[in-house]
Amino acid sequence: MQVPIDEPCLTIKGLIKDCGPVAGLDGKMIRVLAGVDFTARRGQVTALLGANGAGKTTTLECAQGLQSINGGEVRLLGQDPYRADARLRSRVGVMLQDGGLPPSARPVALLEHVARMYEAPRPVSELVERLGIRSFANTGIRRLSGGQKQRLAMAAALIGRPEVLFLDEPSAGLDPQSRQIVFDLIAELRAEGLGIILTTHLMDDAQKLADYVYIIDAGKTVASGTVAELTSATGHQAEQRLLTFDADPGLDLTGLASGTLQHLDVAEAAPGHYALRGALTPQDLADVAAWWARRGILPASVHMASRTLEDVFLDLSGRTIR
Repeated sequence: MQVPIDEPCLTIKGLIKDCGPVAGLDGKMIRVLAGVDFTARRGQVTALLGANGAGKTTTLECAQGLQSINGGEVRLLGQDPYRADARLRSRVGVMLQDGGLPPSARPVALLEHVARMYEAPRPVSELVERLGIRSFANTGIRRLSGGQKQRLAMAAALIGRPEVLFLDEPSAGLDPQSRQIVFDLIAELRAEGLGIILTTHLMDDAQKLADYVYIIDAGKTVASGTVAELTSATGHQAEQRLLTFDADPGLDLTGLASGTLQHLDVAEAAPGHYALRGALTPQDLADVAAWWARRGILPASVHMASRTLEDVFLDLSGRTIR
């Protein structure tokens, strides 16, 4: 029976994961995940975003059955991935950022070896040509560039014709041409009905590729939605925009953040760099210009753009390194 598009292929509910015991903490366990909720569907690209240490890698390892869980529920293609047998694993493709590729092997020989593990693999030659592997087909993996290893790792993940594909930083190290090849391939796989789960630190990539986005912070899901829903901030109302200007540092923003502009988030994002976020209107722009005129401010630069996924991410996970 053919599974319909949009059917969940991965469901995570209230995921809890403890690690340890940790030296120096009296042998206590550390709660790495404290309530992650996540759903990925067939025929969609679902992005999992989070700062370093937020719990992304642990979440994916639990989703792939590489780690046991301490609470909650994980279902991959309807099964518990930690207890499932090889038949489930054969339906799942995983591309790790560090590749996990044997350094002494050669690309085509490796892909041919992986293909023999499946009953009906994709033709190796098809993936070699599509991902531009031919030019380094006989080069030892240890001598490949980071981008070449990424393309090879993706080919290895696709050999078995998976129903679910996990991509960890799929465009890391790729030049613009290779990046576009990978993006086009992801779009084709989505159209074929694959459920694709990706992680990336490149917010532009997530904004271009993802049908649905989850943001986790401190081991919890803190936001989810389509890119449009997240960047609107209200989910469906006026589009949120970002107005920035550069001027002398330390300006008193009290007057700017009150009155007709009190619906905006106003802050000095960095010394001398000011940001106004919210549902900006033409009248708001006039009021900002009037405030500049009253204060005798002539900004060194002014820029306005739609609120981006990166803005959302930074608002939720913080703008400083932890």
